[in-house]
Formats: sequence, C-alpha cells, structure tokens
Amino acid sequence: MIRVLLAEDQAMVRGALTALLSLESDIEVVGAAPDGITAWREVERLKPDVLVTDIEMPGLTGLELAQRIRRHELPIRIVIATTFARAGFLRRALDAGVGGYVLKDAPAEQLAEAIRQVHRGGRAIDPQLAVDAWSEADPLNDRERQVLRLAGGGLTANDIAAQLHLSAGTVRNYLSEAIGKLNAANRVEAYRLARQKGWL
Repeated sequence: MIRVLLAEDQAMVRGALTALLSLESDIEVVGAAPDGITAWREVERLKPDVLVTDIEMPGLTGLELAQRIRRHELPIRIVIATTFARAGFLRRALDAGVGGYVLKDAPAEQLAEAIRQVHRGGRAIDPQLAVDAWSEADPLNDRERQVLRLAGGGLTANDIAAQLHLSAGTVRNYLSEAIGKLNAANRVEAYRLARQKGWL
C-alpha cells in the first residue's frame, strides 16, 4: 500500500480527493491537513510515503513544505495538485525536489497514476508545462521574492523591514532589484508580472 498524506486548504476539495484516492486498491489516505503547518506536523507524525499538496495554503505553502522535507532529508515523495498551470511554479517545485505536478482539472486517475509513478521514484509532470518551465528562468532570488510578495500584499517598506528584521533601505534595495529584473515600472507592476509567471 502507498501511504498518502493530503494537504489542501479547501475542505470540499480535500474531501473529494480523499474519497477518490480511497477507491484505489493500492493507495491508503492516512491523513488530510487543512494548512501547511498542520501538514508538516502530520508529515513528522505519520511519515507517509507520498505527500499530495496544493501550492497556495495558509501557514506554509506546498513549495515551502517540499523545501522543508528536502532540508530534513525525509524519504517522502511529493506530488503537487494545483490549479496553477504556470511554468514558474513548476520550476520552483522541481528545484524543491517535487516529483509530480498535476493540475486539479486533470482526470482523477491521473493523480493516482502520478502518485504511483512518483512513489516508484519517477516523475509525473504535464509535458507542455515542463517545456515552458525551462524556457524562461526565474530572475528573482529568495529574498527579492519574499519582499515583493509582501509589497504586493500592500505593506510599506517600513512594514516589510520590521517583519523581516531588515532595514528599510535594504528592503527598498531588494524591491528596486526586483523591479529592474522584471523590467517593471513600479512594485505593483513587478508583483503582478512575477505572480503571472508563477515566480511568487
């Protein structure tokens, strides 16, 4: 049996995925978490074979969960099930050690097959997305991404500085770098562009 943990913040989707995967004779859903922090606790407690996670979740995103699993060198395979058909997200997912990237509008059996393939040590990724992912590299570094994400949420440079324990000048430098790299007119446009590409 492949022991699967689900991490999905929408209750209806979480319930549907649990029900669908439970129909598979070789897959057992051992737990389901509504956010990234709970998912991390369940990963440590249940030690599943495969984590199926959304990208956007409260607490920790699916990508941050994947990075944490990799950092702790846990022998858990990861499949992302998301609505984001964006090359930037896929590229960041692959960099974080994710083995599968499935879109939520794909047929249900595709997710089950992706879980099996990733469990065996293979990859399960939409071919067109994979091509797109390597056509345009993400120019932002982690700190620029973090600062731009907070700026996009409406925080001022001073607010961001306080939250990240940086000086306001350093924050403005990161924002300026991000705006320059994205050829944007301002932080709002930089945020919109980076979000559109899946780099945030």
